[in-house]
This record gives sequence, structure tokens and C-alpha cells, in this order.
Amino acid sequence: MTLPARFYPIFDHPEWFARMLPLGVRMAQLRVKGASTRTLRAMIAEARDLCARHGALLVVNDHWRLALDEGCAAVHLGQEDLDGADLGAIRAAGLRLGLSTHDEAELARALAARPDHVALGPIHATTLKPMKHRPQGLARLRRWRALCGPLPLVAIGGMTPARGAAALAAGADCVAAVTDVTMARDPEARVREWLAALEDVPRSAADPAPSGAMERRTT
Repeated sequence: MTLPARFYPIFDHPEWFARMLPLGVRMAQLRVKGASTRTLRAMIAEARDLCARHGALLVVNDHWRLALDEGCAAVHLGQEDLDGADLGAIRAAGLRLGLSTHDEAELARALAARPDHVALGPIHATTLKPMKHRPQGLARLRRWRALCGPLPLVAIGGMTPARGAAALAAGADCVAAVTDVTMARDPEARVREWLAALEDVPRSAADPAPSGAMERRTT
């Protein structure tokens, strides 16, 4: 299993997708909090269509039912969201599944769910939201690499282009970023910096050059 990109920005509105996909972003997450179901459905559909137009993978955070209804290819769930998720329905629909992890108990639970990738965070301190987990650091990231075997691993939390490159060197396959892009003075320039910084990290045999966005998983 591989991911279609090394850079994985997370956005809260399809407007970001319209701005960033033309720059070469090939994998992005839509994470929206507090919106109505009607609004969420419309935003997911818009982001889906933008990603299809640009050959990118849309990952829908949390709202797996809407992702399924709208014909999306991937979802990402936190540990709390995993409690109420119908993994059978997700697998039957062919959705690719990403799961968040913060400690070894959560990793064991995630691996038991047979995801398509796991995320570890926060690697560094982050101001995005209050975190009950301390920064994991690159040593923990290296341990996750060993525990996950060939399963794709995403690093998230307090990331910058330089930190992202270090995370790839430590074993991550992909690096997620939120506020480093959305709160940048020039978000487009920052995305270009990200893409260049991660592309320069030598690829390993387990990290082949992407050939395009993922299609839905077949079961």
C-alpha cells in the first residue's frame, strides 16, 4: 500500500482545495467542525469534484456516512470516531481508511481495524487544538515505523517544511499540516515550499514516486 503524495494538507473549506490543488497538492483532507449536515454534504461534494478534476485524493475527516453517500474514496477517523464507525460498511464501500494514534494502545486498536494508513501525532507541539498527549518526537515516529511495518505512516502536529523533511527521514511516508499553511502570510508560497522540501528527501524502496491519486479500494 502506498499514499499518493508526501504532503497532506488539512483544510476546513473547499475554497482551500480550489486554491491549492492547482499547485500540485495530490492528497488533502477536509475537516469541518460544527456545520450542519446539509452544509457538510455540499462541502464534501464540492471538495470531491475539485479533487477529481485535479487527480487528487480527498480524505473526509470523521463523516464517513456522508463520504460514503457522496462517492468519496477515503475517510480519516480519530479514536473516538472509531467507536461509532461501521467498519464493515466502510470496507464494503471500498473507502480507504486512515486512523489517528497517539500511544501504543491506540496503535494496537488501529492496526486491528486493518486501516490503509495510520497517523501519529502530535510530533511537535501544536496550537491547533488542546492536546492531551505530549509531543511524540522523532524517536516515537521511528518506533511507529518499526511497529507499522509496510503500512503507510503519516506524521502530524507542529509541522513545518523542515520538520516534515525530518519526519520523512525518520520513517514517515507522508506529512500532514494544517495551520502552517492556512495561517501563512502567503499560503500558496508556503505550499510550494512544502512540495519542494519533501520532494528533496531521498525516497526509499517503500516510498515509490506517486503515479496519481488513489482509487477506491477493492475488497
